[in-house]
Amino acid sequence: MLKQKKTLVLVALLVALAMLVSACGTKPEAPKTSEPAKPAEEKLKVGFVYVGPVGDAGWTWAHDQGRQYLEKELPYVQTMYYESVPEGADAERVMTEMVEKGAKVIFATSYGFMDYMLNVAKKYPDVTFLHNSGYKTDKNMGTYFGRMYQPRYLSGIVAGKMTKSNVIGYVAAFPIPEVVRGINAFTLGVRSVNPNAKVKVVWTSTWFDPPKEKDAAMSLLEVGADVIAQHQDTPGPQQAAEEKGAFAIGYNSDMRKFAPKANLTSPVWNWGPYYVRTVKAVKEGTWKSEEYWGPMSDGIVDLGPYSDLVPEEVKKLVDAKKQEILSGKWDVFWGPIKDQTGAVKVAEGQKMTDAEMLSFDWFVEGVEGTITK
Repeated sequence: MLKQKKTLVLVALLVALAMLVSACGTKPEAPKTSEPAKPAEEKLKVGFVYVGPVGDAGWTWAHDQGRQYLEKELPYVQTMYYESVPEGADAERVMTEMVEKGAKVIFATSYGFMDYMLNVAKKYPDVTFLHNSGYKTDKNMGTYFGRMYQPRYLSGIVAGKMTKSNVIGYVAAFPIPEVVRGINAFTLGVRSVNPNAKVKVVWTSTWFDPPKEKDAAMSLLEVGADVIAQHQDTPGPQQAAEEKGAFAIGYNSDMRKFAPKANLTSPVWNWGPYYVRTVKAVKEGTWKSEEYWGPMSDGIVDLGPYSDLVPEEVKKLVDAKKQEILSGKWDVFWGPIKDQTGAVKVAEGQKMTDAEMLSFDWFVEGVEGTITK
């Protein structure tokens, strides 16, 4: 009985001790706050409307590289895109859909999207719209492009020095000022080093049709062209040149891998820095509608890498002219410049205005072809 009482006393002491230890180890509750936790910052949605597929290795591919660069450089941005959008009413539907999905900035990357973007811009004044290569603007809509005619001229020097037949073929897209301006700049470059050379133009009325564009190049090769240049989004014309043992000048991006035995160089686009600069301005509330036409010195356009087919003396000649352009001491459309008939269109000591260059509807001396209406 005594032993049982001792046991009960011992148990009671142990229980009391456990309660004391437990009380000493209890931490006070953290003070409560009425301030709710901050939600993660919502991303700025940016839309891109492409006229071709992102895998075209050319125009649309270059824009999509810019889109990816934008997302990498600005983590607060989320992008969306539609590819192969026709230059018609469907473009308006696509842009409207992007706005409804939350896009606050939209870039439309082809000339034929212009009027449709303007329609959508008027309906959504709180969204910023940027149209590539056009000329119509509004309070919430600007235009952007690069002075591609500068590297076009430089690529013309390469072609003029490399041709043996003095016949250079040019596979052209549509007879709009942008394309005409490029042909003229290229031809001026050719004839600056080879006054006897001619540039023959064939129109395809396409931006992305590899078989048709390759066939057009073949037709030029058959009449004696030994260098092929282009204003479309595929390597088709360069592949035609390679098959016939001729040279080629690419466009949009460095396309040497598609025709390594033909490609000499390519005038190229670099859209990424422009996209970053523009979206940052929208985010910071400093963006204003403008007609941006960036020069080679901005980095938006350039002459791509030379292939090993281009001799060192030709590279040095081109690089020296490039430095003149970059310095602003000289530019492509400074007189004297004659048209196809030999009439002086830009007098010596004069230079074409931006408005004149943006509305080009005539060919310079040395071009063989007509501007279809």
